[in-house]
Amino acid sequence: MLVDGVDLGAGVRAGFSTRRGGSSLAPYDSLNLGLAVGDDPATVARNRAVLDDWVGVPVVYATQVHGTGVVVLAGPSGAPAGEADALVATSPDVAVGVLVADCVPVLLADASAGVVAAVHAGRRGLVSGVLQTAVSAMVHAGAGVDRIRAATGPAISGRSYEVPAELRDEVAGVVPETFATTSWGTPSLDLPAGVVAVLRGLGVLDVTVSERDTFTDGDLFSFRRSARTGRSAGVVRPPAA
Repeated sequence: MLVDGVDLGAGVRAGFSTRRGGSSLAPYDSLNLGLAVGDDPATVARNRAVLDDWVGVPVVYATQVHGTGVVVLAGPSGAPAGEADALVATSPDVAVGVLVADCVPVLLADASAGVVAAVHAGRRGLVSGVLQTAVSAMVHAGAGVDRIRAATGPAISGRSYEVPAELRDEVAGVVPETFATTSWGTPSLDLPAGVVAVLRGLGVLDVTVSERDTFTDGDLFSFRRSARTGRSAGVVRPPAA
């Protein structure tokens, strides 16, 4: 399947891409959407056009830096959004996307307000508060926390994301729900569980969680499985008025 669609409310177009449906050659085969991984830029442009066709309008991406920056888009800009790890859109003429290959892509929408967001939630961003800043930006743009629906996309699971015990304790000290153990018994982090906990703590209670593990699912890109690989996307577009 090209994109795993998710329901975030009436008229909202949202989903998470897989490796299928693109033109890239190995090891980026085939729907690589990342321009900074060594793939041919012209091929990536064709792949991005495939996703644009699926969502119905051009998708805007940012330069992700594992921070808490948020950019709000009121319409198409024709250019990348700059450095940010969360993008908010308030017009159906533009979709926003984040690129991942193990980190958690998070899509949020208040369909009635016409406000959506795409968030790149890796370990550092989760601890630093990228979800909090994204939800705050949505509320400032007119969304209601009690109306926001969220979905987490495929990501590396707590069963697979091995980390040193000291790092696990450090992250869990900020987001306790991330504390986990791999399937082989070593310390790990459960980033999707941490995302859900933070969202619910903010009052976003309607959260759909993907069970797909990027590390073990060959239809998904995983940096942990292979450092030379492509990037998938989470993408969302506000509903038309």
